[in-house]
Amino acid sequence: MNVDFVISFRASKKTSLSKKQTKEEARKAETQYSRLLETFTYGGLKAVGRRGDSLGHLLAFVSCPDKLVQTLIRRERQSDFLSGLPVAPITNGSLSDSTPLAPSDRLRLVHAYITSLPSDGGLGVTPGTLEWDLVESIFCLHDKAFNEQWIHAWTTSKIASVSDDRIRDQFGESVALYFSFLDSYTRALVLPAMIGISFYFFGTSYSPIYSVLTVLWSIGFVEWWRVRERLISLRFGTRGSFRVEKRRAQYDPKFSWWKRELRILASVPVIVTFAALLSALMTGIFVFEAFVTQLYTGPGHKFISFSPTILFVILVPRLVAVFQLCAQYFTQWENHAHYSSHNSSLTLKTFIFTALVAYLGLALSAFVYVPFGEGLMRIVQVWLFNGTVPHTGSQMNADLTNTPENPQKANFWDMDASIAATKLNPGRLKDQMFAYTVTNQIVNTFVEIGLPYVLRKITAFRTKKTNSTSGSGPSLGKKKVVFEDEKEKGGQVEKEFLEQARAEAALPEYDVFGDYSEMVIQFGYVALWSTIWPLAPVMALLNNVLELRSDAFKITVHERRPTPVRTDTIGPWLEALAFLAWLAALTNSALVYLFCPREHSQCTSSDFSGSESAIERVHRHLVATAGKEGINGIWGEHGKGLGATKELLIMALLVALAASHGYLIVRSVMRHVMERLLWKGSEEVRERERDERMVKEVFLKGLGGVEVDIEGNGLKNVETMNKDAAEGGFGFWDHDEGMDEINRISKEA
Repeated sequence: MNVDFVISFRASKKTSLSKKQTKEEARKAETQYSRLLETFTYGGLKAVGRRGDSLGHLLAFVSCPDKLVQTLIRRERQSDFLSGLPVAPITNGSLSDSTPLAPSDRLRLVHAYITSLPSDGGLGVTPGTLEWDLVESIFCLHDKAFNEQWIHAWTTSKIASVSDDRIRDQFGESVALYFSFLDSYTRALVLPAMIGISFYFFGTSYSPIYSVLTVLWSIGFVEWWRVRERLISLRFGTRGSFRVEKRRAQYDPKFSWWKRELRILASVPVIVTFAALLSALMTGIFVFEAFVTQLYTGPGHKFISFSPTILFVILVPRLVAVFQLCAQYFTQWENHAHYSSHNSSLTLKTFIFTALVAYLGLALSAFVYVPFGEGLMRIVQVWLFNGTVPHTGSQMNADLTNTPENPQKANFWDMDASIAATKLNPGRLKDQMFAYTVTNQIVNTFVEIGLPYVLRKITAFRTKKTNSTSGSGPSLGKKKVVFEDEKEKGGQVEKEFLEQARAEAALPEYDVFGDYSEMVIQFGYVALWSTIWPLAPVMALLNNVLELRSDAFKITVHERRPTPVRTDTIGPWLEALAFLAWLAALTNSALVYLFCPREHSQCTSSDFSGSESAIERVHRHLVATAGKEGINGIWGEHGKGLGATKELLIMALLVALAASHGYLIVRSVMRHVMERLLWKGSEEVRERERDERMVKEVFLKGLGGVEVDIEGNGLKNVETMNKDAAEGGFGFWDHDEGMDEINRISKEA
């Protein structure tokens, strides 16, 4: 079947309607469906409808004739030429490029023709608009032959199973650019993985050398990819494709630019408010989790320790879901002209929340829990028990009394604060890193690959059970007649084709956003926090080798075929990577300053080995002060513990500030080096320049009477050259008197 696209048309979206409402919905669906077919016929497309997977669900199959495809190609190349994009020459109104059209290019052209606004030369059939509210989606069918070849092409000798060009020909530049990024990022992880293994087995924890190498790697990868994606876009011929991007159907051209800018600014307070709520919620859950798991040893300890996780699973996803709805509403409200700017704005809003959920727990552990956790827990204890702490060590209760007038209140909360120092330790950070980089990645892989299988099996079982319970009536017989009717009309081939179309219509749409988000968040774990656990890059590398296969499997089996999109960049994700590289310089420097052991000559404690970190030094000082002066000595108005804490925080901030300035210098140097090594004089750039020159040559020849010298010796008018050649003989330009005059001067002398 030569089908380009399938239109999912839902005649009625409501399940329970009165008889009158059902008739009104049917009339509306009949009118809109007739107009849909008339629009396709008017646009030169072939369209036919078939029954969907349920009552009121229709599938309209659309095919574009080859002659119309040639017209769309010619129109696009003319637009590309006027906008400065690389194009093949067009001579005498026909395509001079004999290369067959890639499937993705054909699908992209037809999809743009169907969904673009009439003012942009399209038919304006866009799902989600008021005019086409019954059109659920427009999707293309999978190429089973390619999918099977892609899956079976997986080998152990290559990281990527299929070349970027083949992925581009099948799914378009957007998907091909993602797999190119994933392949490049996976290969780049080999270096930090080797360094991480070396420092894990032979180095020290929180090594300054490892942190510096990690930051340099993160900056280098970001700047390398910044050039790499430009080279890929030149190879794909999409460099500058944003100039010819079609406008969104929801865009209001009468809306002034300054109103849109004000609306973008208006969304900032909302984002900040949600981010503050999320931070407060996660911080509260974090403190509660630290309290019940590290200090509480009373009744039901094992069960109560799960309560923070339950709170996190219940509350955080709900808040994130509400924010997602608000982000989508505000992005739509901003009235972006193109899908690229619309998606970029939505991506940046969403990335803020994704990063907070991913990194805030580690940040709280590293910069709050481990350094000041014991002091904070003591404050919580004093607050809970009104100045009394049950079952504590002598130091903890140095300033507290236990008399009949001041009894200890330990009816339910029974804790042992004397061992807090052994529980509140940096080992928690390593446990968290293991959970984020290993456990979470395993769960994500199952969610992408295994869970869709389970859900489909459950859905199939429910459907089979429903049919079996309702199959005794006459309705089942009618349903059988309907599907047997398909077999009689089109044969077994058509029946199998329609079954495939119905099955793919039930699949979710593929969104590259989720895949990019997963990789960028993983990059943040490696760049920001791997100094805590140097094996994090190794786990990321192993995960990504599988991710290349699992993403391909997900696209070909569990989701609809992606609609090809022309692009020349990974968009806002590049800026997210750059931001994380800058943040890595700050966090690594702060972590090394706080946790890296170093010599201190002032240490005179008899139980001290002579090497400690800044955190251990302050903690030792706090414990000693608590033993002498109690809680007030630590956190009082003039407490020594508060002064030591302030000094620690100020020094950490100064170190991070210096690292930030160092990042700017290193980034500038690396960007310059990458530009000189990879971009200047590269084969892709030279080929692009040759192609541009050839296109301009053909264009100038088409103007008439102009000959172009490819070697750069200038332009000559053909008629003038022919006239000069025909005249021949002696002419004004054939005799030079300069040498004769110079010789005459010599003779006169």
